Amino acid sequence: MFASLGLDLPTGILLCLALLLALSFEFVNGFHDTANAVATVIYTNSLKPTQAVVWSGLWNLIGVLTSSGAVAFGIVALLPVELVINVGSGAGFAMVFSLLLSAIIWNLGTWYLGLPASSSHTLIGSIVGVGLMNSLLSPDSAFGDGVNWAKVGDTVKALFFSPLIGFAAAGALLLLAKALLRNPALFKAPEGKAPPPGWIRALLVFTCTGVSFAHGSNDGQKGMGLIVLILVGIVPAGFALNLQTSADTLAKISASGAAFEQSLQKSGVNASLQDDIDANKTLTTYLRKGAIAPETMPALEAVNRRVMAGLADVSDLAVVPGAQRRILRLNVYLVSETLAKMIKAKKLPATLDADALSAYQKNLKGVTSFIPVWVKVAIALALGLGTMVGWKRIVVTVGEKIGKAHLTYGQGAAAEIVAFGTIEAADMLGLPVSTTHILSSGIAGTMVANGSGIQGPTVRNIILAWVLTLPVCVILGAALFGAGLLFVFRVLGVQ
Repeated sequence: MFASLGLDLPTGILLCLALLLALSFEFVNGFHDTANAVATVIYTNSLKPTQAVVWSGLWNLIGVLTSSGAVAFGIVALLPVELVINVGSGAGFAMVFSLLLSAIIWNLGTWYLGLPASSSHTLIGSIVGVGLMNSLLSPDSAFGDGVNWAKVGDTVKALFFSPLIGFAAAGALLLLAKALLRNPALFKAPEGKAPPPGWIRALLVFTCTGVSFAHGSNDGQKGMGLIVLILVGIVPAGFALNLQTSADTLAKISASGAAFEQSLQKSGVNASLQDDIDANKTLTTYLRKGAIAPETMPALEAVNRRVMAGLADVSDLAVVPGAQRRILRLNVYLVSETLAKMIKAKKLPATLDADALSAYQKNLKGVTSFIPVWVKVAIALALGLGTMVGWKRIVVTVGEKIGKAHLTYGQGAAAEIVAFGTIEAADMLGLPVSTTHILSSGIAGTMVANGSGIQGPTVRNIILAWVLTLPVCVILGAALFGAGLLFVFRVLGVQ
């Protein structure tokens, strides 16, 4: 089986283990995070537990299948660039295994204790830990180099502000509903096991559906990006390039690339002294540190010329020989990411057309940033099945232990409407956010707005888990990466 993919047995086993870990992360994510979506419908008797988890799992699956992929590649952008480029190396294997293991360990630990914690936080903390350890062990890097601090900052801001938004917005929405909707049934707690009135039940099932769909479309993408990265590193002939890229897009890339090269040459950029290794190293250093050096533009011209040579007279990427696809991907990736960084930082030379280069960069990115349908299906099934397993611990905490009073219909609806809207907005912006944080804080917000009060010990423990997640996962990811490097280099002899 592995021979048909051009893999030897040890590499094939590593591929299977890496894919299994990525799917396991999403499976754990399912019963850890998605439990938040079903808590409200279960505790308002809108759906029986079995119905709720199956329904939520189905909509998580649909959310994954219809997702854009923006969050997936937002997660990949956090990884150290040299490890992304060389993910098929021993260091690349160590990176993938360590960040996934550390995220799974923390998620399982907080789930066992019944604490709603963020899978996004766990994964991002693990990635930062890997980046810090990688910079510490690299002789030519300062400590912290290679961590995409700007992207980490954007992500942490989203993760920090989203629960505050959830708390305030859900509380405000509940107060607004009380002012506008005079039907007292909406603001009552369930009586025994009796289901709510039909229209309230429909509202709560609808909001549960929305949160489940949004969770799948956002959280499900994290595993997608990692699986694609694994496949690119280990089976480059099949996954290094998007073989579905149209002939029209390839023609646009060729025309834009040629125009870019002419503009650089007219600007006096001379790449004649840039060999392959020097040019790659120069651009990698720029992506890692963000500082333009005198040799950066010549290196960009040299790598762009190699992209043009690799795509010369190509109208179908399937005709590119398998052995050349990894090299072409590397060149396209370096040009695309360098241009994206320069455009965002507004560091392009004034002689270049920023709008034209932005269009060129987006077309290039599409050649390397894609998610096969079967990867979406695999992640969707893992997340959906995970939703149906082990949900009860988190549901009990969310439904019974945040507020001092039983959750009312209106509180459940307000918290879930806000969670759905916040997650969908983050999804469109390509930002990973925490379903757990948003919904848990939303329920707390409705309890405060309703005058029901919150249970101090539970909220304290939840906040403690939130605060500890990032630093613990940074340390765990760094330690596992260091141990992983030692294992693959000294024990397995993988380079």
